[in-house]
Amino acid sequence: MKPDEIRKLDAYFKRVFQSPNLEVKARPRKEDSAEVYVGDEFLGLVFKDEEDGDYNFSMAILDIDLD
Repeated sequence: MKPDEIRKLDAYFKRVFQSPNLEVKARPRKEDSAEVYVGDEFLGLVFKDEEDGDYNFSMAILDIDLD
């Protein structure tokens, strides 16, 4: 993703989840997605659908995280 897309997504996530600790970062060697973090903890990936220009956020939740 382009730096301006990442900045817009970063602002969007911070606003929607009301958390200034969220951060969207570029992925090394990948241009179709970005990583989402809270502090140092990885939350998920944001992918861009090139056909329609929309974004998709994917987050896995492990059983051990729910205890």
